[in-house]
Amino acid sequence: MVGHTGADKANEGADPMLWLILGLLIFLGVHSVRIVADDWRNRAIARVGEGPWKGAYSLLSLAGLALIVAGYAEARLQPVPVWAPPAWTRHAAALLSLPAFVLLVAAYVPGNHFKARLDHPMLLAVIAWALAHLLSNGFLADLLLFGGFLLWAMLAYGAARRRGGLPPSTAPSLARDVVVLVAGVAAWAAFAVGLHAWLIGVAPFG
Repeated sequence: MVGHTGADKANEGADPMLWLILGLLIFLGVHSVRIVADDWRNRAIARVGEGPWKGAYSLLSLAGLALIVAGYAEARLQPVPVWAPPAWTRHAAALLSLPAFVLLVAAYVPGNHFKARLDHPMLLAVIAWALAHLLSNGFLADLLLFGGFLLWAMLAYGAARRRGGLPPSTAPSLARDVVVLVAGVAAWAAFAVGLHAWLIGVAPFG
């Protein structure tokens, strides 16, 4: 009889779904402090200082993200089906990802009308991205990952809107809108045509 090594037993006991869930709890939990305890967050920053707060925030975020990536990658090797998305949903998801890229770029380009009107385009980008991937993926790990980010982004967007946005530092201009659109579409095309298949192993239009 062949005995099991300690490494084999450790691997057998490591459930990738648990790593994924733990990573989501840490990452989204850290990013939810402002949603559920904004006053406590402000008091904590005043007490410990902005530098230590940002340091702890960054370390926890990185730890959570690492667990999400590792857990999701392993869970994809042992998929648990929940539903079977039709083939057309992959193409629909690729198209729905287009506004996600445009909104993501809008979050970083100052003085564009998208950011001025929507206040928090980054969160809207996450919502569009999560919806697109929920539409085209039917395994349990997919539902946990994209469903978790969708719920968090919706709650975060609502909380951010209630807090009110800061006035734009630069007046919006049509030229910057064009930059946002061109850069967003270019990034989306790069991912749709090649990068998504290379990084994730799935070709959106394949």
